[in-house]
Amino acid sequence: MNLVNLSLLCLSLALVKSPSLVDANGCASVNQATIELIERFEGFVARPAPDPIGLPTVGYGHLCKTKNCSEVPYSFPLTKATAEELLRRDVVTFTNCLDAYITDKVTLNPNQWGALASWAFNIGCGNARTSSLVKRLNNGEDANTVAQQELPKWNKAGGKVLSGLVRRRAAEVELFKAGTAGEAHPNCS
Repeated sequence: MNLVNLSLLCLSLALVKSPSLVDANGCASVNQATIELIERFEGFVARPAPDPIGLPTVGYGHLCKTKNCSEVPYSFPLTKATAEELLRRDVVTFTNCLDAYITDKVTLNPNQWGALASWAFNIGCGNARTSSLVKRLNNGEDANTVAQQELPKWNKAGGKVLSGLVRRRAAEVELFKAGTAGEAHPNCS
């Protein structure tokens, strides 16, 4: 088997095994602008280390679930490429949560969907579910207004306002308001 065929085989296996790339409704993935936003604010960490509030993370914001992050399917130190693959896999959890919490009456483009995925990735599914942001979207309020008013409220960690979160929320609002073609929720295109 030549190198090209081997590469294609590996890519095919990755697509089949990677939940981040395909799910039942196709909305699990996010656009590259979203990945870049998350990477910029999470920062790259090659080996497990505490984040600003002391939680063990690795890659681009992967929250370790086990001692030494043993659930991570890559060896340490991570490369930026493996860290991005881990991020793409992790984002699925949060897009699935958003898909479950935001009704099908709410239509979002890929940038809007990505901004919310970045936010949920950062604050967690439970906080997203009970947020006034999700409630207001589901009540039919203008999505751009809701994002501009609600995202900046999520600027605290450990009870303290963090300048990094202030900047991240501003970047998420900017991405949310940036026009893009296609639909990411409820029907992916």
